[in-house]
Amino acid sequence: MDVKSRNYLLMNRQALEKDIKTSYIMDHMISDEVLTLQEEERVRQQNTQKERAAMLINIILTKDNNSYRSFYNALLHEGYSDLAALLQDGIPAVYSGNRKSSMDGMTSYVKTVLCEGGVPQRPVVFVTRPELVDAIKQKLCCLGSDPGWVTVYGMAGCGKTVLTAEALRDHHLLEGYFPGGVHWISVGKQDKAGLLIKLQNLCSRLEHDSTLSQRPPLNIEEAKDRLRLLMLRKYPRSLLILDDIWDSWVLKAFDNQCQVLITSRDRSITDAVAGNKYEVHVESGLAHEKGLEVLSLFVNMKISELPEQANCLVRECKGSPLVISLIGALLRDFPSRWEYYLKQLQNKQFKRIRKSSSYDYEALDEAMSISVEHLNDNYKDYYKDLSILPKDVKVPTKVLCILWDMETEEVEDILQEFVNKSLLFCDRNGKSFHYYLHDLQLDFLTEKNRNHLQELHKNIVNQYKKYYKLNTPVPSQEDCMYWYNFLAYHMAGANMQKELRDLMFSLDWIKAKTELVGPAHLIHEYVEYSSILDQKDSTVRENFQEFLSLNGHLLGRQPFPDIIQLGLCQAETSEVYQQAKLHAQSETGTFYLEWINKKSLKNLYRLVVRPHRDAVYHACFSKDRQRIASCGADKTLQVFKAESGERLLEISAHDDEILCCAFSADGEFVATCSADKKVKIWNSRTGQCRCVYEEHSEQVNCCQFNNGSGQYLLATCSNDTFIKLWDLNKKYCRNTMMGHENSVNHCRFSPDDEYVASCSTDGTVKLWQVRSANELKSIEIKDFFKNADEQPDDVEVLVKCCSWSRNGDMILVVAKNKLLLFGIKTWDLLTQVIMSHHTTIQYCDFCPDDELIAVALSHCSVELWNIKSLSKVAYCRGHMSWVHCVAFSPDGSLFLTSSDDQTIRIWETKKVCKSSDAVLKSELDVVFHNDEVMILAIYNQKHLQLINGNTDSVVIQTVAQESPISCCCLGEDLKFAAFGQENGTIKVLQLLDGKVLKSREAYRTSVQHCRFTSDYQTLISNAHDSVIQVWNWQLNECVFLRGHKEAIKDFRLLENSKLLSWSFDGSVKVWNITTGNTEKDFACHGGTVLSCAVSPDGSKFSSTSADKTAKIWSFLTSSVLHELKGHEACVRCCAFSPDNKLLATGDDKGEIRIWDMLTGALLHFCSPVTVDEGEPTHGGWVTDLSFSPDSKMLVSSGGYLKWWNVNTGESLQTFYTNGTNLKSIHVSPNFKVYVTVDNLGILYVLQKM
Repeated sequence: MDVKSRNYLLMNRQALEKDIKTSYIMDHMISDEVLTLQEEERVRQQNTQKERAAMLINIILTKDNNSYRSFYNALLHEGYSDLAALLQDGIPAVYSGNRKSSMDGMTSYVKTVLCEGGVPQRPVVFVTRPELVDAIKQKLCCLGSDPGWVTVYGMAGCGKTVLTAEALRDHHLLEGYFPGGVHWISVGKQDKAGLLIKLQNLCSRLEHDSTLSQRPPLNIEEAKDRLRLLMLRKYPRSLLILDDIWDSWVLKAFDNQCQVLITSRDRSITDAVAGNKYEVHVESGLAHEKGLEVLSLFVNMKISELPEQANCLVRECKGSPLVISLIGALLRDFPSRWEYYLKQLQNKQFKRIRKSSSYDYEALDEAMSISVEHLNDNYKDYYKDLSILPKDVKVPTKVLCILWDMETEEVEDILQEFVNKSLLFCDRNGKSFHYYLHDLQLDFLTEKNRNHLQELHKNIVNQYKKYYKLNTPVPSQEDCMYWYNFLAYHMAGANMQKELRDLMFSLDWIKAKTELVGPAHLIHEYVEYSSILDQKDSTVRENFQEFLSLNGHLLGRQPFPDIIQLGLCQAETSEVYQQAKLHAQSETGTFYLEWINKKSLKNLYRLVVRPHRDAVYHACFSKDRQRIASCGADKTLQVFKAESGERLLEISAHDDEILCCAFSADGEFVATCSADKKVKIWNSRTGQCRCVYEEHSEQVNCCQFNNGSGQYLLATCSNDTFIKLWDLNKKYCRNTMMGHENSVNHCRFSPDDEYVASCSTDGTVKLWQVRSANELKSIEIKDFFKNADEQPDDVEVLVKCCSWSRNGDMILVVAKNKLLLFGIKTWDLLTQVIMSHHTTIQYCDFCPDDELIAVALSHCSVELWNIKSLSKVAYCRGHMSWVHCVAFSPDGSLFLTSSDDQTIRIWETKKVCKSSDAVLKSELDVVFHNDEVMILAIYNQKHLQLINGNTDSVVIQTVAQESPISCCCLGEDLKFAAFGQENGTIKVLQLLDGKVLKSREAYRTSVQHCRFTSDYQTLISNAHDSVIQVWNWQLNECVFLRGHKEAIKDFRLLENSKLLSWSFDGSVKVWNITTGNTEKDFACHGGTVLSCAVSPDGSKFSSTSADKTAKIWSFLTSSVLHELKGHEACVRCCAFSPDNKLLATGDDKGEIRIWDMLTGALLHFCSPVTVDEGEPTHGGWVTDLSFSPDSKMLVSSGGYLKWWNVNTGESLQTFYTNGTNLKSIHVSPNFKVYVTVDNLGILYVLQKM
């Protein structure tokens, strides 16, 4: 330190020790990096204030000139201007030049200029925001040497002052553009007397080394004139900084043709002055990571060590630098108060978040209140109306036009006033403006106007009703989305119970809203406002909530389904059904279908969502059960609310299919792993990618976090045969576990995190110690699969997955069709469950109660087993394709399933366990008899049921057969029935008493089809071979129809004892069933003939084939009349129209074509409007077709049922079955009743209304 500076310190030591408080002084010096934390601690250890001051001065005396300057600036900044004056003449001289100080790269020249100009020091905790600092510098450079104004504006506490001071710490800027220096004046909210004092002090400061001491100016005009002369003569090319300007009249006192930088909340503050003008807008919040960095610096912790409340604090205040700094300073003094300050912020207790030394207002509420109080009285009421705006929502101008009953231009003028004063933010979206409040402003307004909120909500609802009357907004109106999203919110806020019920229980509103935004938000509203909606009775609300929850996967897709038709599928006691029925009866031009046998159906799932556009490979609950994460073939990670399906996050996470995802134990992170060989960690709330791990060399199949909190560990396994352990606080893999000889499919931490279990394609399950990464145990699962000779099976045993019991003493392992339960202590097999040999287990999960196990099976279903009693307790059907994953919620009350059908279903465990697993096979026969619908169906594989479709009652049920039933047929007179079995037996049954009249062991393979002749004395059947058997069961005589070279696909009876058959060999034959001779032989196609139809006049037949063509043939000439080309997939079915003019064909792509029989020309192409990406037009194959008697309508089956206008090819109606893969549709002669069964075994008897 210079001798002169040292002497000034020693000379004034007594005065300094007597008055200064060291705490905030040291903060400044630490931020200037001239004082260390150890030195600060030495000062703090002193007992009295005077001793602490003496110790600080002793330390400064041992340091260099920078310490003196820093001490001087700290005195000025903390209000010790009289003490700073004592040291002023001792400030060491600095010469212009690029000589760097050891501090932070700032030159000594810069420090001196800023010190002399009164520019504030960096705050104790400072985090750089380079983009904004550079923007301020750029605008200052734009001034050049011309007079002008740079306005740095933004809302309270966004960091305007700190950023402006930081921009001035630039040698090139100061020397090149402002060699006359900078002069900082903190103005604030002033009256004329206060402004005069500020001007007098500034003039005095600028004249301090003048030889002539002048008296202070007596008024503002004199001060303005003196300031002009000083700036012109003594400080040319200098910069004047006016911090915190509120009123434009204040600026006139400084309008002296000089260069001025202003910080203000009011963007329009410079409108009253002349000259060049530039603006810099300071964003209201720091990025999340920056916010955490500020907190970490205040509390002297690493970001990774901060408690969870830190994330919540930054999120809650939207990164406001003011709030983070206020709370950070408080936490430095009270490090255990994280939860307390978070609650104060959440509860809007702004008064309790009080001052840190460097801010001008005592508490957070004062900082915000002063801006509002500064508004003109006529604007305050308009601003008060904004108290009820929803958070994080940009509100279109039109909404406020309706609220205030004003023209757009008037409203925009009012709102611009708020925007100019940083009380509101504006987003220009195309031609229209959208406005929004910062969360803190909204919280402040809400708290301030707490007693008026209900009245304000009521006002906006009444204004909406006045404007729209009985209509609803249409999508072309800019305010449409706001009302659909928030009208219910305002009604609930106003406690308008009747209006809210009328709105939420209206199918019209539901239809309009779900078409625009899907069902999830509505479900959320039913949950959110249940206390208001349920004041009379919860039943109606539950009806609507269940309706949306169970149809969400349909309502979120295009083309949008007919909501009235969906409503008609609800229980008849449901309010949804009753409203739908009223709509259906009143609408003309649309036909609807009643599901007349729906009474027996129980919905077992609680919610169905369709978050992905492709197969969903994995899904899991967060520990608090509030959220679900899912991933799949569309390469996205989705996070949504478990209650409503409302999407919280959608991330395009990987470059290939995502195979697994997992929440961390605290729910903060989600891990994903993919076929792209990468593992990624995401912030589960912001969607920010925290880290990417790329050490696996093959696709990564599974990832799972440890179960405990405190340390984030992740286990991953891959086709590269390795399991890897990752510590999220480290960049690289912590441990690699080597020992498997093939792909590792699955891995799981034990509940106590001591072990990791892994399952591999090499047929083993291995147990690893987490701490050491050593292999503890390996089980050869292949040993548990023996053939008839008790020798190990030669087939590869792929171990799919494993699941731990809650206490970690058992582990469940899945391979092929077996569940194996092992004890961890002895590694003995405790028990096993063997599923049907027709199925493969895809996934399993232990329920937290340690009794139930959920098992996902390859045939689209899920089963629940009690592992103690080894009994199946539930059979869950609902998915339309393979189920990849099943997972219980942490409390076991729910479980979810995810599937290739793009849906995730959430099931209630108790509800499912009370259900029965009765299902029908898709092979059935139907007789329409005197207005009655009689159905013969195969029930639970081994029984036949005769069902009255009108009453949904079982007329007859046979005893269980020794072999599963594969097909059946019903006599038109309802006296006889017949069925074929998987063991090749065919039987004839008397319906009166269910007695088997005749039985024949006809085939060695499963019987495919059986049909009676018109006299019911003969039964015709085929199995999966090339022979048709014609069995006169009364005479017990059999004729064999041999001639096809490959298996028969199907057959149909013609008149005069003739039969038409078609085969995999591509041929169609006409037989005489009496003689067994072939009468005609048609070599129809190069591929399998999939279906045939006969024209109503009996002169022609059509054939369709796997070769993608259909053909029309003449029986008379045995020649092809037309070859119909154009289908892009196998043509699976065909039907002639009753008027003998048209042929309809359907293919495996879901498309239907209608042809002119006479010319073979394509007349219509039946395809719905635009469909979602990856969605088949018909939800799958078209399997059956039937024309109406007048040939004007066509019904088709496939993924669901559709009705078409034959003349236009347009879709008239769609009936979505619960399952899919409808094999056939049986239609009554009057085209009013339709019968089918889906792949879940649910029977549908539909009647046209």
